This record gives sequence, structure tokens and C-alpha cells, in this order.
Amino acid sequence: MALMLYTRRELGKIALALPAASLIPFQSKPNSKINGVQIGLNVPYSFGNNVMPADETLRNCVQLGVSAVELRSQPIEAAMGVPVDLLRKASQKADVEALKQPRLSASMDKAEGLRRQWEDAGVRIEIVKYDGIYNMSDEVLDYAFNLAHAVGARAISCEISADGTRRVGEFADKHKLMVGYHGHAETAPEHWEAAFKQARHNGANVDIGHFVAGNNASPVPFITEYHDRITHVHVKDRKKNKGPNVPFGEGDTPIKEVLQLLRDKKWDIQATIEFEYPVPPGSDRMAEIAKSVQYCKTALA
Repeated sequence: MALMLYTRRELGKIALALPAASLIPFQSKPNSKINGVQIGLNVPYSFGNNVMPADETLRNCVQLGVSAVELRSQPIEAAMGVPVDLLRKASQKADVEALKQPRLSASMDKAEGLRRQWEDAGVRIEIVKYDGIYNMSDEVLDYAFNLAHAVGARAISCEISADGTRRVGEFADKHKLMVGYHGHAETAPEHWEAAFKQARHNGANVDIGHFVAGNNASPVPFITEYHDRITHVHVKDRKKNKGPNVPFGEGDTPIKEVLQLLRDKKWDIQATIEFEYPVPPGSDRMAEIAKSVQYCKTALA
């Protein structure tokens, strides 16, 4: 039998076509912790598909060299057997109700298995993001926190809501797991401060791009004052006055200053890239995310 030889390019194509669990023999484990700051990625949101299978999501993370993530619940729950069609619509009250029974009958063993697969590949699931959390029943809220524990997360995240943070915070205190409430341009410091007063484990997911766009001010003072309540920051670049998302370094967001603050203060706050700016002609998402990761690494060097 003739020996078949492959070029480096052909081997790369083969590696990308393999399941995530088979990727390790082809490349080393990723490491995106730079000078003490964990650079993470909001996935699979940043890849443009919230229900992207867990294997494909993991493969992309390894390819990008990212070693920790904020992972939306959909890929985890799909791997646990929850129907993907239901997970596509996981935010409205009726949709959350339809998900109740499939969620409560899903096996946590599969979630723990997914955790092992990701950690074996060198990627930690540090935060789990939930849609529709304020419409969840008490049973499903317990399930959500238990699922986060099963995959090894140190926090969950969700959108901020003045009407819901007290109740979610009660469950966070019960399960002793932080909740990072995500803010948009409309979110001001007082919204998070109100949530902080409601529960010990209520925290903030500060999107520094949205913060600058909506408050026309640097997020550094807020991060400095409340660093012990901040689960992670979303890293993106936006213009002031609710301006657009732009490639890193082209907007008004003090990305370098925030990253270097985390580095110098040695705070355990994941710097989570959330890819949202338009992909330039001739490029693609993976290439642009790779540029964003490199920008952060350079800022922390």
C-alpha cells in the first residue's frame, strides 16, 4: 500500500473537519490568559448562530486559541437532548413554558460530560448565558443554576431587568453562584447598583462598548468601584452618543485601559470579546475575531 503524504494545508483542512474531541492531536491546547487576564469569547453568539452545536463551537474556540468562554445555554442543552427547535425560541414566555418539561427531564450527566470534553480540549466554560430567565418557573431556575454548576461555571449571565433581578438574585444566593446582568447602551450605573442591593450574588456583566455609547463616559470608575461584583466585561469598540460598533481601536471605548486595569489590579474578571461590528468586505467572522483576540493580547503584553 502506497504511503499517503499530506501538505500542511491539507492536514489543516482535515483537522477542521474532525469532531472537536478529535482535535487535540492536531494542535496544542489554547491559552488566552495573558499576564493574569483571561481573554474569553461570548459563544456561539460571536459566531452568528446561538444554536451552533457544542462540538463546532468548541472547535472554533480552539482554532482561535481561546481558552475560556461565556457559553450560551442552547449548545449545552441541545447536547443534553433538549429539542433545538424549542431552543431557537428561548426568550418569550410561551417558549420558555414549552421548554420546561424537556429541561427538567434532561440528564445533568450529559452536561458534566460536555464539561469534561471542553476542559480536555483546553477550554473552560466560566459563564453560562440564559435567554428568557425572567419567564422561568422556580423549578427551571433551579435547573438553570444546577446546569451552570454541572459545566463548572463560576457565574451565569442574563439581560438586566428592573422587574426581575430581585427574584433571580434570591436563587443566586440560594445556589451561591454569581449572576452577571448584562447592560446595553440604556443601562446606567444606578441600574446595577439597585440590583446589587437586592442580593449578595447579584453582579454585573459590564459591556464596555455599550457603556461608552450610552453613558458617554469611561467604564473604568464603575469597574474600579464595583470590581468585586463584576463577573466579566464584554469587550467591543463603539462610538459615543450611541454610535456604531467598529473594529477594535477605531472607536471611543478605552479597551486597552480596561484590560490593563484588570491586569494591574489582578482582578479575576474575564475580558469577554463579543463580536458585533460588521465584517469588512473580503474578510470573515473568524478572521475578524482573531484580530480582536490579538488586539487584546497585545494590549496586555
